[in-house]
Amino acid sequence: MRMIFVNLPITSLARSRALYEGLGFNINPQFSDETSACVVISDAIYVMILEHEKFGGFSPQPIADTLATTGAMFALTCDDRAGVDAVVAAAVAHGGSDTGKVQDIDGFMYARTIRDPDGHVFEPFWMNPAAVEGQPA
Repeated sequence: MRMIFVNLPITSLARSRALYEGLGFNINPQFSDETSACVVISDAIYVMILEHEKFGGFSPQPIADTLATTGAMFALTCDDRAGVDAVVAAAVAHGGSDTGKVQDIDGFMYARTIRDPDGHVFEPFWMNPAAVEGQPA
């Protein structure tokens, strides 16, 4: 099985950890230190949050201003519509922001958009299994 480590530049480790832990994710201490943390999304997906100086050691290019632009969007599946709303509520309660963007596509998909404190965009979403399988929704 392949794994993915998404590396995100952040300005405050404490603030970012509070958000990701508030969303219910664990931190793997084996890959964390005083300037970075390994956020465990699943057995195969991890988000490495790295303060700017540490992130800069891995990237030959300048760090994008994600508060002003969107460089990527990370979609995270949820079990149902209520799960989508719960992720948004947890994000807002722990330092993230709700962009107000809602997608509700004919019973097929429900998604909302949040930003972490550094502007990285996450989209919690739910897809109706019946619609995905081609059955009437």
